[in-house]
This record gives sequence, C-alpha cells and structure tokens, in this order.
Amino acid sequence: MVYSEGMTDILTITLNPALDVATSCEQLLPSHKLRCTHAERFPGGGGINVARVVQRLGGDCLALYLAGGVVGDRLQKLVDAERVPSHRLTIADETRESFSVLENSSGREYRFVLPGPDLSDAEWQACVDFLAALEPAPRYVVLSGSLPPGLAVDSYAQLARLARARGSRVVLDSSGAPLEAALAAGVFLIKPSLRELSDLTGAHPDDASQWRAAAESLIRDGRAERVALSLGERGAMLFSAEGAWRADALQVDVKSTTGAGDSFLAAMVWALAQDMDLPMAFRHGVAAGSAALLHAGTTLCRADDVARLVEQVRVTSMDDRRAE
Repeated sequence: MVYSEGMTDILTITLNPALDVATSCEQLLPSHKLRCTHAERFPGGGGINVARVVQRLGGDCLALYLAGGVVGDRLQKLVDAERVPSHRLTIADETRESFSVLENSSGREYRFVLPGPDLSDAEWQACVDFLAALEPAPRYVVLSGSLPPGLAVDSYAQLARLARARGSRVVLDSSGAPLEAALAAGVFLIKPSLRELSDLTGAHPDDASQWRAAAESLIRDGRAERVALSLGERGAMLFSAEGAWRADALQVDVKSTTGAGDSFLAAMVWALAQDMDLPMAFRHGVAAGSAALLHAGTTLCRADDVARLVEQVRVTSMDDRRAE
C-alpha cells in the first residue's frame, strides 16, 4: 500500500531488508543434493516485520525501507500484498535474500543470512531526509535489523538523535556495535537477549537479580528508558524506572522461531501506542512472540492468535510478586 501524506503513530525503518525464502527437507547432509519442499517467500527485515504485525493488529504504521533490483521489486510486491503502508527508497544495488530450511527429521531450523547491498551516500541521505521531513513527527520510530555492509556503525545513532530531537520515542532492535552506538544517543526501548545485555554492560549475569541489575544500569545511565529482556524458552522480563516484571514463556507447538522477536516488539509498541500500561503492553508482546512460533517461515503472528494467547500470559511484578 503506497504511503499517503498524513500522521502516523509508528514509523519503522529497515535499512537492510530481505526477501525471506523458507523451505524444508528431510535431512541436511553435506555434498548431497537436498530435495526441498516448495519454497515460500515473505517480505523480511526487522522494521518491515514490525510494520506487518502492527498493521495486522489494527495499528497506524508506516514502513520505510531501502530496496533495489529484481529482488527489491519482488519484496515491494509482497509488502504491498499485505497492505502495509510503506515508502520504498529505491537503491542501485540488489536487495539481499535470506534462506531458512526446516530439517524434518530433527525439527531443527537452519537460517542462512546474506550481508546485503552497499548503500551510496546519497541513498543513505535520502533515508535521513525522509525522517527529517515527515510531518507530523511519528510518536514512535522503530529502528530494527542489521545495517548494510559499509554503512557507518553510528547510523542508527544518527537516526535516533534526529527522531528524539523531533519528539519521537525511539525503539531499537539491533545488535553489536550499531546497538551500542545508538544507546549512547539514548532510546526509549530496547529488546536485547542475555548475550547482548552482557556485551552492553560488561557484566556476566547468571540469575534474575543480576539480569535486573545489568538492565537497570542501562536505564540509570540514560541509554534506554525501557529494557525488554528476551530469555528464550524461559520467557521475558521488562525493566523501567517504574518497576520490573517477568513473564514465563507459553507452551506452544513450535513450527519456526523466525520472526518471534519482531512479533514481540511490534505488539508491545502497538500496545504502547494504544496507551496501554507497561505490564499490559508486555503481555501483548509475549503473546505475539508466542503466536509467531505457531507458523512456519516468516509468517509472523496473527491477530486472532495474539488475542487468544494474551489471556494466557501471566505477568508478575518482580517487586512484590503480584500478577498484573
């Protein structure tokens, strides 16, 4: 769906989108021709995935992404087919593909991720200019996914500073040096894994109290206002200056883990944009992350599954052990 001028609650920015290809085979073996099932294709990249979920939940969003070549054209068609409001910035180089294979004999999923295209200075500047010119400024700006090779490590930091200066709340989901650089600019919400939390803080926490101390150090330092900590099969935690909460993982039939983190983040941002309180937004995030596990490939969560599962999520205050 082509973007038309007007207010948007949530702007997602995907600097390195991908055409996600998903298939399966009986067993992965070296030096063999592996006969795979019919391939499914999905529009991918963190920000695009977030926008897909927000749109399904009925939220007001706009997906900004950079794409080029034949793969970029196909990606755009898939985004449009899902009726996600979007704005494509066309680039000269070819958009990447990502490939996932489900091994039927073991249930293991293997994911192959290519680096992506190079961006010219003018292509990068077009992204900056779009964010600077968007009127009115969105309430939330979601920066999600990897950076294309060759783009400056502080690219997310530059966008975060610009968005904050315009009054937007910045939500960041990345890793490594780009994540660390952007936190120096200060953001509203991040969703690290335990490993990423350890890398960011220099600590090596191994229990809930230490996880909390590490996350809250980021809040005290002004690097993030909210930290949603992903614990995988152990659930998730949420930390802010207002309190701390924990949710156990729901037991569901896992078809694929691809896109679960994007679904979690999207539902949480959507709920916050609906003015839900933090525990309720956290519940929706956990429900959406669990709902994404029910479907193969980068299908992501479905709204009806989220509505059903959110009633099963139990969020407990880590301060007084009350259920929210």
